[in-house]
Amino acid sequence: MRNDETRGAARDTTVQSVDRAVSLLQALAVHGPRGLSALAGEVGVHKGTAFRLLATLEARGLVQQDGDRGRYRLGPSAGQLAAGAARAHDVAALCRPLCAELAERVGDTVNLVVSDGTEITTVDQASGPAIVASADHVGRRGPLHATAAGKVFLAASPAGEVERLAAAGLERYTPHTLVDLGALAADLELTRTRGWALAQEEHEAGLVVLGAPVRGADGEVAAALTVGGPTYRLTPEALPALAEQLLATAARASWRLGAVKPG
Repeated sequence: MRNDETRGAARDTTVQSVDRAVSLLQALAVHGPRGLSALAGEVGVHKGTAFRLLATLEARGLVQQDGDRGRYRLGPSAGQLAAGAARAHDVAALCRPLCAELAERVGDTVNLVVSDGTEITTVDQASGPAIVASADHVGRRGPLHATAAGKVFLAASPAGEVERLAAAGLERYTPHTLVDLGALAADLELTRTRGWALAQEEHEAGLVVLGAPVRGADGEVAAALTVGGPTYRLTPEALPALAEQLLATAARASWRLGAVKPG
């Protein structure tokens, strides 16, 4: 019991530190460059605590100082985070009409998904007329290896990325999840060959999802467009026609993001 209490106290302390660090970043974002004393006062922490948190944030490039022991300001890494959030918002806004159109046409749920490090995040969703009650998955995170969107990103990832992911351990979500490196690599090669990814009950039982890449002006995969539904509706016979519609919509979305249109 004492060990559980100790672990619980450690978690509480960690959460509190994260909360305070976020508060420091927000204070700098709202008020601009600040000295240590001013920041500690605005966040309501001791100067020593503020100094330790700021040192950690500075080491990760989230804050920086103006000269030796100068005022703190947001660092370049904070700008990268903000730019990433802005890009996700822009992609969603540009692709939203296409997602709604595809969902209406195929009758199933269409999601727009972006890569988020070792996971994926849904940034927009449209439900077709066949969906009686659709769960809101916007903001939902998921694994790379067990989702159609994740496979889209993995198929386009640099050499060695899949091996590094597998070395960290591939979690099994259902009996169909690909947790063997060889099986996953073969599946990703098939994804590259046909141009779309498939996850058959690999993350959720009873759910089949197809994914296609949405590319930006640089030709890189900026997002993944997915369409998913129950196994009784998305049968093997229905997949080729559905994949064709998904690919066509993903191509249109890519052109909206500046990708070169063939011909």
